[in-house]
Amino acid sequence: MTQNETEPKDAPARKGRRQAAKDIVEAAEAREAAGVVEAARTGALEQARIVTALRAAGEKKAVEPVVLDLRELASFTDYFVIAGGTNARQVQAIADEIVERLKAEGTRPERVEGHRTAEWVLIDYGDFLVHIFEQKARRFYDLERLWREAARVELPRELAGEPAAEEARRGE
Repeated sequence: MTQNETEPKDAPARKGRRQAAKDIVEAAEAREAAGVVEAARTGALEQARIVTALRAAGEKKAVEPVVLDLRELASFTDYFVIAGGTNARQVQAIADEIVERLKAEGTRPERVEGHRTAEWVLIDYGDFLVHIFEQKARRFYDLERLWREAARVELPRELAGEPAAEEARRGE
């Protein structure tokens, strides 16, 4: 039996299209499993590092994590990762955990500011900045309001922290 007798002429092209579709689905599932909603031009490495930072912050019970997409608004960075802590010790612990986790994955910050006073710790990774605030300082500086034109990246529940769980309980 020849190939022409068992398969139509366009079978190799269909197999290629099926494989391409399968690859696309697998890539989408992998992104979903990573826990981040992909922005159109975001690279996978950048996403993974932001997810790592959010997970590290979450393990230290960071309050109200937010990711702002600044690519259309700023030239100095692509994203802000903003989170809060209830006191200076927690802010330092969150910052330390983020730095250690990303360092373990091969990424070191370009600069860390404010760790000693821990009112507002800024960790600069170049393409994204992590801001960790003590609650009072977060309300005072209100970066979310200052950068209100930035798109807010939707975070999966497991990365969104306590407020998402509270909203789920209230049925919002």
